[in-house]
Order: sequence, then structure tokens, then C-alpha cells
Amino acid sequence: MSLINPRDALERQNEKLLKITESLMRRVEYQTAQSGAAYSQFERAALLEKRVRQRTEELERTLDLLHESNAQLARATAEAESARRDLADAIETVDEGFAFFDPEDRLILCNSRFCRDFRELQPVLKPGLSFDDYVDRISRARQLVRPEGTSPEAWARERRARHADRHVMFTVELEGDRWLQVSEHRTSQGGTVMLQTDVTDIVRLERQERARLIDKQARLVRATLDHLDQGVAIFDEEKRLLGWNRRLGTLLALDARYLRIGTEFDGLLAQLRRSARFADSGDMARFRAWAEAESTGPRGPIDFEIRQGPRQVLHVFGRGMPDNGFVLSVTDVTLERSAAERLAQINEELEQRVVARTLDLEDALATAERANASKNRFVAAASHDLLQPLSAAKLYISGLADRLTEPRDQAVLQKAETALSSAEGLIDALLDISKLESEGLSFDIRPVALREIFGPLRDEMAVLAERKGLQLRVVDSALWVESDPSYLRRVAQNLISNAIRYTETGRVLVGARRVGGAARIEVHDTGPGIAEADQQTIFEEFKRLGATGSGGGSEGLGLGLAIVDRACARLGHPLALRSQPGRGSCFSVRVPVVDEAVGRPTPIHRRPGARRSDVAGLVVMAVENEPDLRRALALLVESWGVDMIEAEDAESAEALLADLGIVPDALLLDQRLGSGVTGTELYARLRSRYGPIPAMVISADRSPDLASACKSLGLTLLRKPVDPNALSLFLESVAEAL
Repeated sequence: MSLINPRDALERQNEKLLKITESLMRRVEYQTAQSGAAYSQFERAALLEKRVRQRTEELERTLDLLHESNAQLARATAEAESARRDLADAIETVDEGFAFFDPEDRLILCNSRFCRDFRELQPVLKPGLSFDDYVDRISRARQLVRPEGTSPEAWARERRARHADRHVMFTVELEGDRWLQVSEHRTSQGGTVMLQTDVTDIVRLERQERARLIDKQARLVRATLDHLDQGVAIFDEEKRLLGWNRRLGTLLALDARYLRIGTEFDGLLAQLRRSARFADSGDMARFRAWAEAESTGPRGPIDFEIRQGPRQVLHVFGRGMPDNGFVLSVTDVTLERSAAERLAQINEELEQRVVARTLDLEDALATAERANASKNRFVAAASHDLLQPLSAAKLYISGLADRLTEPRDQAVLQKAETALSSAEGLIDALLDISKLESEGLSFDIRPVALREIFGPLRDEMAVLAERKGLQLRVVDSALWVESDPSYLRRVAQNLISNAIRYTETGRVLVGARRVGGAARIEVHDTGPGIAEADQQTIFEEFKRLGATGSGGGSEGLGLGLAIVDRACARLGHPLALRSQPGRGSCFSVRVPVVDEAVGRPTPIHRRPGARRSDVAGLVVMAVENEPDLRRALALLVESWGVDMIEAEDAESAEALLADLGIVPDALLLDQRLGSGVTGTELYARLRSRYGPIPAMVISADRSPDLASACKSLGLTLLRKPVDPNALSLFLESVAEAL
């Protein structure tokens, strides 16, 4: 129980405490004589007085603080009220409608321009209004012009969805062709600031500018249409005429009364039917059905021809537009049709001439084949008859060598014997070539060990190498190959003899490498090398380079490599040459490897040449600027039944394909065409026009850049000199892919 009522004023509490103190003092004085406890009571009274004094001081300080706090609160309230009035005055001066919603989407304040056009909303536009209630009332306001087909509920849902974004801006239409731009921006505390800007003047200016631009574009379109050589007509989705040019009336011979905006398509079609006739009787019905078809998307294209007068031919082309309208174009194709008819006549005449020429060529080919067969028989017979007297002459000369002892006479006899040996070698070589060119030649293809070929040749050729002071090394091989032993030995013998003949110093190396399922027989020499321009020439008959060789024989007369080339072609053994002037040469022949134990060929792609049944009927274009090589290619592939189209450069090739109107099955392209366009560039141009075509690039260029370019384009690269077997394999792959 407290002696002082806390609700009393501070002065009243002090007064009560003083009375209590006086009463206690009197009581102590009165009871001092009666008991010793009186003094203790006095002490307690003094202590109580001290505490009362402290309590009084604390209460006085608290009262001072309370008065100060009340004064500060009053000042803060006044300042807040002043700031609120200033803020209200500030937003009131803004030309735009302004409103602020708190994080709970409750309206805090707004200015008088906010929703000023929505008079129905003014009575409820007060602080505390929720954003959802505000949107619902706006969506049903009669001043709002909603998009066609949009209900108030749908408009409100879309408006709330936009409100979910932190920043949003959109435009709404009001009655009376007025426009309001609304923008919302989220504050850092989650509140929303909303601005409403009247953009009516801007929208109207944009509309006027758009109309001006449309009018300008219409004039440009009109000028463009009038400058076209084609007649053009534009119809809307109701099949009414929207636009046309003067050329349309001229071509269709239409009365000006029918060429006006709004003309019905049926009326125009009826007038067209009276002035022209359709090339096909069903075209008119098809054209009407196309124009009257109801479609949710653009119409597909349509075209047909009509005739005006006795000779004029017009091509009509129609295409639909996205709005279900359509555009018609009319082109005068009289000259093109006349040219096509004339071209058809020329083609018929050419076909007749080609047939006649083909018959003549077949007769000439048969005659040539008969002459070639007679030549082969004659060479074989003559060679046999000539070898006998030559052998006898050599015997007589050998007999004279024992009788003549003078050095000068011995020298003359040696030269005569050398001349006879050369003649004998020439006859043997001619006989070999005759056999290789004969269609009836058959080979004895069977497994053969390379050591059986290399061993005898090492012993035979070592003598020739020693005479010239050369080192001959033949690396033994344990490989077995599939070939004709006699012709394979002849090929290797000619290559080694040729290397020794044209190598003055150094060595000749012979060996075989295993490459996949084939053995590559290689003959290396340290001779003068062969220039790139001469690498094809050396395989021709009686062609020798400027180097001088020792010894006689057919090889010295320029027939050794010709025999090698023909033998490899007939056997299906690819022949290759790598050479660099001043550093020597390497001739190589690929021969299929067989299993030594069973004599079974390994699975490799080996073909002795393309067969007519494989590639016959292919159409191949060869682009080669060297006439001799181009013709040689033609003769080779035509012998396989392939039809060859020849061109000397890129321009003539493109023009020829355009004139013929066909796409060849394959392309044979020389890399250096001599007209500033390479073979790879020509292929890229043809591919862009006709699509991918199997192609082979033929070049003596052995740079990695060309190989990389061909690989990137998917082209086959064939090095010069041309390998007939590689060419036949390429054409066979084309035929298999068709």
C-alpha cells in the first residue's frame, strides 16, 4: 500500500510527504523517554526523507524532459504538415495526373488532374482506395474506349497483369478521340507512382504524318507500277480492284470504264474473256475458282497464258496477299514463245544432224577399229619377220669380230651391233605396244611374290648401274601381289632401266611399301628430275626429254614409259610420278596384295578400267583449256560409253549448260583454266546455280592449299599425269550413286 497517490500532482505529493515527516518527528520526540527504539525510528525517518527528496528531483527532471518532448513533437507535427502541404502543392502544379499507392496498393495521395476525364471516379478517389477497386471502376467507366471485343473484366485482368511489372507504360483511348498515356514506376519501398499524360495532340500529329506518308507511298507505288513493262492489277479480299497501271489496259485491250477503283473481278474477267482467248480451255474456270476461293491464308500462285490477236501471247501470273487479296501480273511473252518455237525447230534439225553425224562417226569408228586391228596384225607379223634377219646379222657381226683385230674395225663393229640391238629393242617395244592396244589381249592374273620379280632384276640391272658408277639398291620384300608376272616384271624393268639411264651420279633405290590392301612399288633416283610441264609428255611414244642416256634399247627411243603407262592401265595398277627438277624422281605402281598362304586377294578397290556396263550413259562435262588433253579425256571416257560435254573455260561452260538446259552427272575441272577463274571457283558458281554435282579437280599443283580447298568443297583431287584407273573409279562411284 502506498502512502502517496501517484495520480496526484507533484506539488501535492511533496506536501503530503512534508506532513508525514512532521508527524514522524513528533512521534519520535514523544516516545524517546519511553523506549530506545525511538531513535531508530528517527533514523529511518531521516533516510525516508532523503529518498523522498531524490524521488522529487527525479520527477522534476522527468517533467522537464516531458515538456521538451511535447515541444519537439509539436514542432515536428507542424513541419510534417507543412511538408505535406508543400508536396500537395508541388504535385498539383504538375501538368500530368499524379497518384501514389503504398506497398499494400492503397491510394495515399493524388492531384486534381489524376483521372480528371473519369468523372464517375471522382467521388471515390480518396486516400485508402485500393488499386483493384480503382481498376474495376476504370474498366467500367463510359469514358474509356476499350479495344473491340474486349470486355471490362478482360481489360481489368490485362491491367492488373501490367501492374505486376516494376516499370510499365501504355496508351488508352478515351471518348472523343482523346488519348491518355499511363506509366507506372515502382519505388524502393514497394510503393507505386502512377502518371497520366494527355498525348492526344501527339497521336493526332502522328496520324496526320502517317496519312501523309501513306499518300506519298501511294504516289511512289503508282509511279513504279506505271514504269513497269508488265501489266499489274491489285484486288482486295472482296475481289474489288484497288490499283493498276496503264500497261495493264494496253496489254489486255480493256476499256477504261472497267479500270476504276471498286471494279468487281467478275466484270473484269468477263471483259477479258471477250477481248482475249485462253490457251487452255480449262484455264478460265481454274482462274475463277482460284480468285473466289475462301482461305484463311494467302492463296498459292497460279499462272496461265492467253492470246491477243493472231500472234500476241500474254503470260498471266497471280499470287495471294496476306489479307486474302491477290495481285495479277501480265507479261508479253510473244518474242520468247516465238524464240522457243524456233529453238524447237533448230533442236529437231540438230537432232537429225546429230543422228546422221553419229552414224558417220560409228562408221568411221568401225573403220578405225578395223584399221587398228589390221595395224596390230601387221606390226606383229612384221616384227616377227624382221627379227629373224636382224638375228642373223648379229651372228655375222659376231663372226667378223673374231677376224678383225684393228681397234678401228672393232669400234665400227661395236657400233653396228649397238645399232642392231637398238633396232631389235624397238621392234620388241612396238610389239609390246601393239599387244597392249589389242582388245583381245588377256592377262595371266595370279598371285606372285615380289621377291621373284626383284631378285632377277637386281642381278640384271646391277651391270648397267656399275657401268655408270651408280649405286643400285633393291630392298627385298616378302609381299605377295596379284598381277600378271611377265607384264609386272616388264613394268619394273622399264622403270629401273629408265632411272639408271637418266641418272648421272648418285643412286637408284627400288622397294615396295604396304599401303592398306595394296603394295606400292617405288623406284627412286637422284637424276635431273622432271619439270611439271613435262610429266605428262614422258609417257607418250617416242617422247624423250633433253637428257642424254647411255645404252640402247627401246627405252632409249622413248617407248619404255609408254609401255609402262599402257601396261599399268590395262592391268588396273595406278601409276604415279613425283619429281622435282634437280632433286630426282620417284615412279610408283600400286598392286593389290594377296594372302601368301591361300593366294586370296585382300579387299581393296582394284579395277583395270571402267566397264561400259558401269558408267555407260553418264553425262560428264570436262572443262580443260588444253585442247590435246581435253580431247584425250574425251576419247578415253567416250570409249567407256560416257557422253562428254567439252568446254575450254568457265564462261563457255556456264553458257553451254544454260543453252543445253541440262545438269551433268559429273564434272572434270582443270584447276588452271587460263581465264582468271580456277576450277574450284567454277565449281562453287555451278553449285550455287544447280546444286551439288560430283566433281573431280585435275591439276599438277601439289600444294596443300589446293588439297584443303578441294576437301572443304567435297571435291576429288586427281594429280597430273592423269591416272585412267583413278578416273574410272570416280565415274563408277558417280554411277553407283545415281
